Amino acid sequence: MAAIDCGTNSIRLLVADLPDPSAGPEAELVDVVRRMEIVRLGQDLDRTGRIAPEALERTCRALLGYAESIESLGVSDVRMCATSASRDAANADEFRAMVVDAIGVEPEVVTGDEEARLSFTGAVRGLGPDVPAPYLVVDIGGGSTEFVAGGRPVGGGAATVDAAISVDIGCVRMTERHLPGDPPTPEQLAAAEADITAAVDRALSVVPGREAATLIGLAGSVTTVAGIALGLSEYRPDRIHHSRIPYADVARVTDELLVRSSAERLTIPVMHPGRADVIVAGALVLKIVMERTGMTSVIASERDILDGIAYSLTR
Repeated sequence: MAAIDCGTNSIRLLVADLPDPSAGPEAELVDVVRRMEIVRLGQDLDRTGRIAPEALERTCRALLGYAESIESLGVSDVRMCATSASRDAANADEFRAMVVDAIGVEPEVVTGDEEARLSFTGAVRGLGPDVPAPYLVVDIGGGSTEFVAGGRPVGGGAATVDAAISVDIGCVRMTERHLPGDPPTPEQLAAAEADITAAVDRALSVVPGREAATLIGLAGSVTTVAGIALGLSEYRPDRIHHSRIPYADVARVTDELLVRSSAERLTIPVMHPGRADVIVAGALVLKIVMERTGMTSVIASERDILDGIAYSLTR
């Protein structure tokens, strides 16, 4: 099976084999191929309301490469989900036509609620019994951030979703809206923090995140902050996945990032070149979520909506 997640900042491919049925309902998929390209599909979308032609071209190139991998591996079951950027764009039909031409599959432009539920499924599966429920899963994307609360039903089994909401405070959107400075000015940071705080509080009025026992953070902003906090000399998904990062480290890393220029952030060993200009906004979202929920630590997960899309193909 193959899953494709097309977000505001990146597009990702997962080709996986089904887990061994004898391993039980919490068994994880077996990765065959996992790829990621930063395409910035949401470039200027918050300002113009449209996907830029050059962003469509970058996304098309990435999809053509993914189509080659899917064909070479003989995969027939493919699901592609497109999230915040393609939901918001006035020229979403142009995006859909490009996707069909590139990979022969109609993209599903999922709602924020469905995006949240897919993220939760991918993040919670495989956590293990030592991580207490209920969970608050926060997926910090490029255009939006998803908040999902849930846990395990009595007697074990697959995790269940109790409440979910998507709010427009992704790292690309917040950078373009509030943080043009390099590094951002104190006034720009104050505006971003106010916008993020209001959106987080709005999300927490719907999702009971303050009642959760465990905070799980998803996507590149979280895993990058985790990699920096861990002092890694290179990006190591195996070290980052399920690492527990204290709030003090999240706050320290955020403060270090916001006073550096994009060029200076690029010198950080775990920093992806396509993330250096938006990581401040992503780190601010994570830091403010922890402050507003009172969470003292976050578990960083390398498993997220992409894995949730793949799991949906096993039903």
